[in-house]
Amino acid sequence: MADDIQTVALTRLLRPRSVAIVGISPEAGSIGANALNNLLGIGFTGDIHLVSRTNREIGSRACVASIDELPEGIDAAVLAVPRQATADAVKACVRRKIGAAIVFAAGFAEMDDAGRTEQEALARLARDGGMGLCGPNCIGLVNVPGKVALTFEPLAPPQAGQGRAIGVVTQSGAMCSTLRLALLAKQLNLSCVVSTGNEAQLTTEDFLAFLVDDESTRVIVLFMEQVREPQRFLALAARARENKKPLLLMHPGRSARAQSSARTHTGAMADNHAVMAALLKREAVVLVETLDELIDSAEILARFEKLPIKGAALMTNSGAFKGYALDFAETLGLDLPALSPPNADAIKNNILPAFAAIENPVDVTAMSIRDATILGRTAAQLLADPAMGSLVISIVAGAPRFAMDKANAIVAGIADLEKPIAVATMGDETPLPDEFPATLRANGLAFFRSPDRALRAMARATWYGRALIAAGRRAPPPNLPASSLPSPSLPPYRIGASGALSEHQGKAFLAVLGIAVPEGALARNVAEACEIARRIGFPVALKAQAAALAHKSDAGGVVLKITDEATLARAWDSIAASIKKTRPGVALDGMLVESMAPPGLELVVAGRRDPAWGPFITIGLGGIWIEALDDLRLFAADLDRDGILDELQKLKSASLLSGYRNTPAADVGAVADCVLRLSALLRADPRIAEIEINPLAVYPKGVLALDVLMHVNDTYANDT
Repeated sequence: MADDIQTVALTRLLRPRSVAIVGISPEAGSIGANALNNLLGIGFTGDIHLVSRTNREIGSRACVASIDELPEGIDAAVLAVPRQATADAVKACVRRKIGAAIVFAAGFAEMDDAGRTEQEALARLARDGGMGLCGPNCIGLVNVPGKVALTFEPLAPPQAGQGRAIGVVTQSGAMCSTLRLALLAKQLNLSCVVSTGNEAQLTTEDFLAFLVDDESTRVIVLFMEQVREPQRFLALAARARENKKPLLLMHPGRSARAQSSARTHTGAMADNHAVMAALLKREAVVLVETLDELIDSAEILARFEKLPIKGAALMTNSGAFKGYALDFAETLGLDLPALSPPNADAIKNNILPAFAAIENPVDVTAMSIRDATILGRTAAQLLADPAMGSLVISIVAGAPRFAMDKANAIVAGIADLEKPIAVATMGDETPLPDEFPATLRANGLAFFRSPDRALRAMARATWYGRALIAAGRRAPPPNLPASSLPSPSLPPYRIGASGALSEHQGKAFLAVLGIAVPEGALARNVAEACEIARRIGFPVALKAQAAALAHKSDAGGVVLKITDEATLARAWDSIAASIKKTRPGVALDGMLVESMAPPGLELVVAGRRDPAWGPFITIGLGGIWIEALDDLRLFAADLDRDGILDELQKLKSASLLSGYRNTPAADVGAVADCVLRLSALLRADPRIAEIEINPLAVYPKGVLALDVLMHVNDTYANDT
């Protein structure tokens, strides 16, 4: 479907002036009856048409017997029909030029291959007919400001909430209902809430495109089991970031079992989760791991428009909670800065007793039981501290009367809501007066029944504030000389079917890019090898060269520290015999003769192109350690130099870079420059599938690429 048709279909579905409910029944609680009650309950002002084979009238509303009896050009149809009747209903909607339809029925791609085939046929019918299709296997949608409810889930009459309106899109119907109810329970505003189901035609990306530009939507919450259009999703995430609309995503699928579950649930096919996460974080998408995080982070970002960039102040009436909070905040990456001296002095001299420790976290002591105003006065002083970007208040509420004293004292002490404020009570489900959360929320504060949830949500909000700034730290567009791009001028003229290049070819590219490699050359025979060795000087390394030898050492294809020509000749014969034995049929380009490199700290630096998500970089300890210690960083290929340096410092082994046990510090600037060059190559030429330097020796000054593995895609293979 063309983009303009898709946009029109979405608009007609989300902002219809006329709706048809197909398959309606007068039976209370039936799918069709619920859909009608929801439309009436939300205050829909457009035309409503009913289709029923057995009823001429439902209530006081007339029914027609078939879709073909409807007037042409209705904006949206709700298909409350069985799976077996769905295809005929879609065909009839196309004949009546209906703008879009919602299919509730299940039993399609989430079931089996036959169901997938049936679903694809539905999509073709709608697409060829110029009609939008939401579902199948969905519960529909609600547009609260537009007074549209096209869902069979029973809805309570909408009530005005607080904060900026949140738009929700999920592929799961149950998650759609869960998030809607949870956000309403927090007394938050909702704009559009959409369940997309199997996404036969209209996808989450389509609805996201609507929400990104929707005036009423200021925060977007997504629960996705698959990103179907990764490049489009990245572009939409960038637009949300530019529009200052927080985009929160929960995407199960890190584990193999979760990926399998997604396929059986909505017919989704899971993608590369780690690459997705890195590239979406680049666009300031707030990725969460739990439903609580998704709901709680949405509350903070909806209630407070000014984003925290600095760390958080933490106030409590439990001294024991302080140590735990310090540990937990560190785990979350939420810094708790030291109090500014003037604010610390004000708290010490004017608010808290002399025995109180004036630090962050601040324990207001048991004096707050006698004088609850201490809470509000301390909160005000913490919010006034320029070192703090937000405030988290974690308290034991106590008996109902004392709980309300504390809530009122906190509210009274807060003059404005410029900085985000979260209040949490300890004690899990300990009873609280209903007025307690209501009072806090009515005054614009976020409330949680757990300090863990409050701290985690504030950490996510702070990350988002910083990510908006970091998103501007992008490397400039690549400006590489044409000679640095893959060219048939480098032998051999036709690469192997695998798309792999041999080490000497990969190093030729690195040299053109300006990445240092050991001095050396390819030898075709022993005589050439000896000549090269004499020229560059012993000791040398000798390495078998073939595109099919990605792991030369495993095949006996490497000999190091060769000190003379006689040893070189023996090494040549030994390597040739070993390759013939371990890898029969592999034809060598020759052998690479190189100077032995001095020892250095070994890293791996790799650039890869994910088929769906595009280019990214990984860095970590070299050799086997990157896998053995799981010590690597993965990030977008357009990160600037400062960002790359930050990523290096986030390695578990980062202490080795700055010098460890009297070893000199490594030249991390040279590492960053190497990464920038690889990134530029990936971004400049889509034919590069992978280029991995392992190891990259890092010295006190400079780096040296000791080995490289490079793959180009089939386009290059065919062009050459």
